[in-house]
Amino acid sequence: MSLPSSLSRRSLGLLALLPLTVMLASCNKKADANGGPVLVVQESADIPTLDPGTSYDTGSGQIVENIYETLVTYKGSSLSQLQPMLATEWRVSNGGKTYTFTLRDGVKFHSGNDFKCADAEYTFRRNLVTNTSQSGNWFLSESLLGTGANANDDKSITWQKIAGAVRCDGETLVFTLPQGDPAFLSKLAYPGQSVVDSAHAKKIGEWDGTEATWKAAVGKDLTGSPLSNDPSGTGAYRLAGRDATSLRAQAFGDYWGEKPKIPNVLIQKVSELAARQQAFLKGDADIIEAGTRANIESALKGKPGVAVLDDLPDVSAFGIFMNQSIKGGQLGSGKLDGKGIPANFFSDADVRRGFVSAFDVPTYVAQVQGGQGQPRNFLLPESFPGYNPDIAPAEFDLGAARAAFQKAWGGELWKSGFVVNATYRAGSVGAQTGMELLKKNIESLNPKFKVNLQAKEWSRILDDADKGREILIMTGWAPDYADPDNFVNTMYSSTGFYHPRANFVDPQIDGWIAEARSTDDASKRNELYGNIARRALEQAYYIVMPSNPGILAYNDKLTGISKDDFNPMLSFPAGARWKDLSKS
Repeated sequence: MSLPSSLSRRSLGLLALLPLTVMLASCNKKADANGGPVLVVQESADIPTLDPGTSYDTGSGQIVENIYETLVTYKGSSLSQLQPMLATEWRVSNGGKTYTFTLRDGVKFHSGNDFKCADAEYTFRRNLVTNTSQSGNWFLSESLLGTGANANDDKSITWQKIAGAVRCDGETLVFTLPQGDPAFLSKLAYPGQSVVDSAHAKKIGEWDGTEATWKAAVGKDLTGSPLSNDPSGTGAYRLAGRDATSLRAQAFGDYWGEKPKIPNVLIQKVSELAARQQAFLKGDADIIEAGTRANIESALKGKPGVAVLDDLPDVSAFGIFMNQSIKGGQLGSGKLDGKGIPANFFSDADVRRGFVSAFDVPTYVAQVQGGQGQPRNFLLPESFPGYNPDIAPAEFDLGAARAAFQKAWGGELWKSGFVVNATYRAGSVGAQTGMELLKKNIESLNPKFKVNLQAKEWSRILDDADKGREILIMTGWAPDYADPDNFVNTMYSSTGFYHPRANFVDPQIDGWIAEARSTDDASKRNELYGNIARRALEQAYYIVMPSNPGILAYNDKLTGISKDDFNPMLSFPAGARWKDLSKS
């Protein structure tokens, strides 16, 4: 899942302090009129979409996972154990190629429609058909159709394949895979595979689900779709209202499961960290995007009404991406003349090595992460199989950076200089600090080197990065499912989801990834991932950010938040669903 470059792994945006105060008062009064307490969350960027079929960032995911539901979900804090949700049981047959699901009775959508097998069939077929570039449907298509991340370019996909891959046998849902995939069940727990209300979707103008119209829906942008504006899920909460600065949700009265303990939820866009902290300390917000660990420890920890959960598992991976084939974007002169850069600027390995060596990981850990975390050698969390701690990570070394830059582009770079534009997410203290460190060190090496920094909204970064327009960005990945392939294929494969952000092709790495995906031998897979890590370090494909143990500050009136219950596979920062929280 695509992550904003933020310590808190969230994404929301801009609000002035005075309107915030007014909105807080009015929204809380309205919520109280609807009955019971309000869970108030403040974050710094926008929510790109509420359509599960295209949600692929944590800001959208935290809403989707609470207003919609999947067939299966993670059990407690486990990353590997699954339990029923909209399915009550399942069985695997035919050598791991057939999955049969018994579905839950007595479930209603927010529209009032009954949940039926036809809804699940429509949902998964819609995901396979649209398979937008900003969605997790590439790994669904990979399992069910045998495609890669860019499945919409695969001419072998037919309606017959899609219809045969997922179908209803009465009220039983059947998936048929072309080959076994041991990660398939975990993929179904991803929030983007939540079941939508097919009758409601068709009524408001979504794809009609038929063979006659499927080709016209292929790759369709669903970000602002009718379903994003008017969602209908089976989740414990329903959308109550949304505008440019807030989202409100209310408990769904006909929810099939245990009723939520907090009846109202308010998500707010608040750009300024100081404004979020002020609201939090006053008790006007229960959870905020709190900035860096240093911000939490200096401004929040130990204050009245504040509880802190520390040393949370870090299952995400962050890096600074150096685009080797920039599609448009702000290139300045577009030449290696000291006034800009060519589109293939980062295709020179010595340019990349210079940038990698110029990034000061120890200072970043000290300033942004409060001294917590360690350098990494790979864009893969240490808690996942395949990470080899014996491989030395890249080191901060300005001497090595200077030597690399002097060799780059046959020595021309050092003589001419460059102007490069780097982007960070507006409101992200961690991303801004990291980019400022990089800028300072790069510019210190040669007065002809210039790094311009630009803050952008998260939704704009997502769109520009997907189109290959971002030049130098910090972003990251949270696992869609608990397997190292979800990181390695995503980040390093020439057909991976993140390929447009880095635009490199390494046949040797591609071969190792393919081999790792075709074997169940854990030791062999670990060996292959070690090979990939070494090769990627030598080629300096990314500036790999350090590990970052999580820390969460929250209102001490909230209960249901603990290490034992915290599941990092959930997008909501508390590692829980809203319905499992209570507020005194």
